[in-house]
This record gives sequence, C-alpha cells and structure tokens, in this order.
Amino acid sequence: MNDTSGRRDFLKLGMAGLAAAGVVGAAVTVDAQKAAAQAAPDSLLRTVLDRGKLIVGTGSTNAPWHFENDAGELVGMDITMGRILAKGLFDDPTKVEFVMQDPAQRIPNVTTNKVDITIQFMTMSAQRSQLVNFSRPYYVEGVALLSLPTAENKTFDKLLAGGSATRVSILQNVDAEAQVHSVLPECQVMQIDTQANVLQALESKRVDAAAVDLSTVRWLASRNPDRYFDAGKSWLSMLYGAALRQGDLDWLTFVNSTFTIAMFGHENALYDAAFKDFFGQEPPARHPGSPAISPAGRKGVTRPLPPP
Repeated sequence: MNDTSGRRDFLKLGMAGLAAAGVVGAAVTVDAQKAAAQAAPDSLLRTVLDRGKLIVGTGSTNAPWHFENDAGELVGMDITMGRILAKGLFDDPTKVEFVMQDPAQRIPNVTTNKVDITIQFMTMSAQRSQLVNFSRPYYVEGVALLSLPTAENKTFDKLLAGGSATRVSILQNVDAEAQVHSVLPECQVMQIDTQANVLQALESKRVDAAAVDLSTVRWLASRNPDRYFDAGKSWLSMLYGAALRQGDLDWLTFVNSTFTIAMFGHENALYDAAFKDFFGQEPPARHPGSPAISPAGRKGVTRPLPPP
C-alpha cells in the first residue's frame, strides 16, 4: 500500500467514525430522559423530569440579573441560567416556571421544596453552604468603578492620580470605606443610603466615581455609553452560584454539568447571547485542546472561574 492509498483509507475510516458518532449523538439526545431515570428514586432530577417542567426561584427587579424588559418579559442572566437548565432537561428552554421571591427567601424556598433551585445573584459563602448546596459559580462578581464619559478623570489611573481630591460614592455598609481605600487609598469616600442615590451622586457630579457591582458597571456602560463609563478597575471577587437542597448528588451533578457545558463546552448559544446582551461583552474565549476552563478577564483583574 502506498502513502496515497493509505491516507485515503484512513480518511474513509475517519468519516465513518464521524458518521457513527453522529448516530450515537442522536441516540444520546433521544434517550437523555430515560438515562436520567437511573437517578436515585428520591432525587429531584427524576422528580423534575416526571413533572415536565423546572421550577426556579428568582427575582424581577435587578438588571442585568432578573428584570422585565420593555415587552414585559422576564429576562436577565439569572433567567438565562434557568432556561439553560430547562434546555438540558427537556431540550426546551421554555419548560421552566419562575417563582418570584424576596432575597430573604432564597434559601428557605429551596429547603422547603417550594422551588427546585434558586438562581438569584446569590453570593456563595461558607455560612450559606451549611444550609444549601451551591452549584459551580456562573459569574465572578466584584466591586468596580463607574464614572462619567465626559469627565477628565474618568479612568482609574486618573482617579488614582487625583489622590485626596478624588471623591467616590458607595452604598453604606461597615466595610465600605475600607473597600474603596484598598484601591484608592487617598480618596474621599461618600457613603450613601441607597444604590440609586449612589448613582445620583455621580450624575450630579458630587463625586468623580461610584463604586458599585461590576455587573452593574458593565450593564450601565454598555447600555448608556453617553451617560456612564467603565473606569477600568474591578476588585474584591465574589462568586454567584445557584442554591440547591443538600443531600441530592444526582441533582447537583446534573446542574453543575449543564452549567459547565453551557459556559465552556459546545452547548453555549444561550449563555453566549446573554453574556453579550447583559454585560455588553463578548463571551469568554474557549480554547479546544487546552485543559484550562477559565474565561479571560477584562479591564482590571484577570480571575479564572474556579473549577466545578
């Protein structure tokens, strides 16, 4: 056999293998729910599949995570993560019921079986992990600086160079001043009672920058570039994860696997569209052949998401 015929035979085998893989892939899709029936009899995975819909606890008043758009539709990154789970369960992202709940009910509604899962910009902590299981993180939140696009000192470097003349507003809390001074050690910190007033202080030019959530900075700067500017600094990482009842490994594993595939694998259409829409950025780059599962950071710090 010469090299040419050998290569031809090899390519034939390769194409046959791809065809077989397609058949197997189709079979896997068709039998997904049958396979899930192998979950423990008391697993919520089996319960949800038998019910025919997913029940997600969330909110409706906090863009870009969960809010109503101009058409009155519930949208946001949290809402998308719920639809990603429904797509994984039923191959239909619409087979999900969203239950509106107060942030104080995020854990109780999970532990009392009122919802299957809470997806509501919930910061993961060791204390909360004693009460619920958390999914793998689906966003690394942080504190960031929002400034005015017309300001001379709109960038972080200029704000830092301003020293004690730089003024920053932030929502009042016990650690607020220390949080700001960790990156702008000489600035004046103005603690304010509500987030709306934190932004109003910036808009009225009583401060040079507002320290708010990174996701809020990205949302406002991308939607209103003539009104807000991302100063280019973020810090104090906090992990957002979905909350699930403890003691159900099958359900937790399914949620983690579905999130990981949507964020870093091949079933990423819903996640990518939401990431661009709600954060105004291209979704994290994925590199086939590389073992790293970590999105590239932008404008400030580069922090990979932890593994599931």
